[in-house]
Amino acid sequence: MSLTPLESAARELSDTIDGMRFATPVSHVYNPLTYAWAPHAAYLQRYGQGHRRVVFFGMNPGPFGMVQTGVPFGEIAAVRDWMGIEGEVTKPAGENPKRPVEGFGCTRSEVSGRRLWGLFAERFGTAEGFFAEHFVANYCPLAFFDGGRNLTPDKLPVAEQGPLLAACDAHLRQVAEILQPEWVIGVGAWAEARARDALAGLPVQYGRVLHPSPASPAANRGWSEAATKQLLALGVWKE
Repeated sequence: MSLTPLESAARELSDTIDGMRFATPVSHVYNPLTYAWAPHAAYLQRYGQGHRRVVFFGMNPGPFGMVQTGVPFGEIAAVRDWMGIEGEVTKPAGENPKRPVEGFGCTRSEVSGRRLWGLFAERFGTAEGFFAEHFVANYCPLAFFDGGRNLTPDKLPVAEQGPLLAACDAHLRQVAEILQPEWVIGVGAWAEARARDALAGLPVQYGRVLHPSPASPAANRGWSEAATKQLLALGVWKE
């Protein structure tokens, strides 16, 4: 079976970044586009074909979300039960014993994913209802760890960020050219800034929503309500 445009773009990105090396304090790097390709490909095939009016971009995989399921913000219940996606997840090379990959057998909850997909399920009902006009992607597909601690790409040294951001910018632009969104929404300020840089010159509008991470006090005070207000204020969603 031939690859869809988004699958081809994901494979290209994965091949480009898979050989990159990162120095201390990075102890482990996971690439879910390799060991969790099956559910990732299923996500792109089922929900990433055709044009989408709104594309949300996150930063990079969470340890109990995309790291386990291959789907952005991939809270297991949301991916398996709401999206109807499940697939083989193997082990990454050099697995971090403090962050094991258990695939769909993982019992930990990805709070950010639970909040994000929970809002979409509440507003649109079915996954098909949401994905008719929307799509969710991650800017960077790599997960970085400092022992048991999650590191985000913006915390890497500038010299290491350079090649990584260049590859991710190019992929983000491919995604935008394939899906042709009217709106690109960063999940958090950093993701919005990367989108603005990568997509400069394309006819898209930009915005952002508060990141749903439990590390954000504002998100813990009612993320769903805050994000909905932001999207309504932008005009992305209507009352």
